[in-house]
Amino acid sequence: MAAKHMEHIQPYSLQSGTMIPTNFRKFLRTCVIWQLMRFIAINIKMTILILRSHH
Repeated sequence: MAAKHMEHIQPYSLQSGTMIPTNFRKFLRTCVIWQLMRFIAINIKMTILILRSHH
């Protein structure tokens, strides 16, 4: 249930304060290759962080 003060605001309107995703951003969110690359990059960063913390 929405808060009382938010009932009059339409989603993705200028009043809502949310950013409207661009076509490129929508593409990146649905592109399997990009998601796989991000997954690998984040896992490499986490592995490096964990290895550094063990020394």
